[in-house]
Amino acid sequence: MATPSYRKKNLTVLRFLTVIFLSCIIDQNNLCSNYPFVSTKISSHSGSSMIPLSLKQLSLDGYLSTKNIDHAANDFGNIYHHLPSAVLHPKSVSDISSIIKHVFGMGPTSELTVAARGHAHSLQGQAQANQGVVINMESLHQEMHFQTGESPYVDVYGGELWINILHESLKHGLAPKSWTDYLHLTVGGTLSNAGVSGQAFRHGPQINNVYQLEVVTGKGELITCSEKQNADLFNGVLGGLGQFGIITRARISLEPAPLMVKWIKVLYSEFSAFTKDQEHLILSEDAFDYLEGFVIINRTGLLNNWRSSFNPKDPVQASQFHSDGKTLFCLEIAKYFNPDEADRANQEIDRLLSEMSYIPSTLFLSEVSYVNFLDRVHISELKLREKGLWEIPHPWLNLLIPRSRIHEFANMVFGKILTDSSNGPILIYPANKSKWNNRTSMITPDEDIFYLVSFLSSATPSSTGKDGLAHILTQNKRILEFCETARLGVKQYLPHHTTQEAWQNHFGPQWEIFVKRKSTYDPLAILAPGQKIFQKGRAIS
Repeated sequence: MATPSYRKKNLTVLRFLTVIFLSCIIDQNNLCSNYPFVSTKISSHSGSSMIPLSLKQLSLDGYLSTKNIDHAANDFGNIYHHLPSAVLHPKSVSDISSIIKHVFGMGPTSELTVAARGHAHSLQGQAQANQGVVINMESLHQEMHFQTGESPYVDVYGGELWINILHESLKHGLAPKSWTDYLHLTVGGTLSNAGVSGQAFRHGPQINNVYQLEVVTGKGELITCSEKQNADLFNGVLGGLGQFGIITRARISLEPAPLMVKWIKVLYSEFSAFTKDQEHLILSEDAFDYLEGFVIINRTGLLNNWRSSFNPKDPVQASQFHSDGKTLFCLEIAKYFNPDEADRANQEIDRLLSEMSYIPSTLFLSEVSYVNFLDRVHISELKLREKGLWEIPHPWLNLLIPRSRIHEFANMVFGKILTDSSNGPILIYPANKSKWNNRTSMITPDEDIFYLVSFLSSATPSSTGKDGLAHILTQNKRILEFCETARLGVKQYLPHHTTQEAWQNHFGPQWEIFVKRKSTYDPLAILAPGQKIFQKGRAIS
């Protein structure tokens, strides 16, 4: 039988596997707002008390289920659990339109709401609808349609997974330009937030790489929109947190796909050198194709962990490296190439590395296929599932921090608030705002360069220690309180607030536009109640 110390060590190692960055994924500027603890016990109501007979009698291509629907009260965050009254399994877009149109027709006195649920990787119950209707978007299947040529694209339905798009587009020698770190997410889910990963500095987030959308609004209307057609709805839905419509189809921009990836990791002991190199690389014309960083606090044996899949550039120097308990900063970079371009890719990599100030003995390299690189997190997921360490609470916190305040943030958070990083990876990497479309609903800090900092914690069930949910939530709260007190100008990605005042602070000058769009496309506040931005039955203001 394994000893407690062994199990704890095993848990730490497995968590470190996820350092290859679950992000997105999936998506609190009132940075003092609390993280309310919500019991993981699911409500025991029957699941049909709020569903009127007229809704059950609708003619649908799919079906409406009121039994065995407990799964719709769960998500990846595993903190909030709100049981719906029914789950719609649509077989056509008209099913989604019919349900919403019917709920809209019931008027403002009905408390019934509707939430779209993709692969359930929301963190704070955003895809849940308490005693409402949850739409299982993955049951809506449509074939992908590819357009090759000068401006290639693919038409996909909103419940399609990005991993499936990758495999199908590669058959045409193409691939989307921008990704999330974890590909087992739905198109509608990531486009309702932003869709961010290490390619965002070059191509912007996923919402910047969409030509057209098909959307079912909160009135049940099916509308096709783009920059040239119904542009207000198009820009509103992108990054709109599901507030204006449900994405049923998206036209995604593609580019020629590479076959191979040079994958590199290096370490820094000085935060200033780490950020300087990151900012230099995202502004370089011929830089790497992928760039992310992460923080390592009180972790030993890091290079030995890398050796399982990476090779040290200088094995002798690498064997002599000691972290001495310091906080270190890892830069992970990648260069895409085809086999016949290997020599040129190596030359470009050597040139770029020569301009950087990392610790020379910590240069580790690997060469993998493009598919294996993009789908790297799934391997970690499978290992964690085997150990029963996947479906546990994930109290993640994702912040967008202005470049001018990132050092102040780092000094306080990495130097005083956090004592270790064993609860999960801490990502930190810059984005270039010029690559982001400022017409969408996505909110970013008011500087040309800002940093994404993600605390991707996993809580040990039933623990009351530093790896327990209560401790991690308290730690997150301390970080948020510091950000507000210091007036850092931070915005949150995948935001979660509990009051409209907090949401108004989040959107700032864009709040009026957001409210106007809500009044236009979902005037009864039927959609995405789990975001807690608007409440059905209350005036939208």
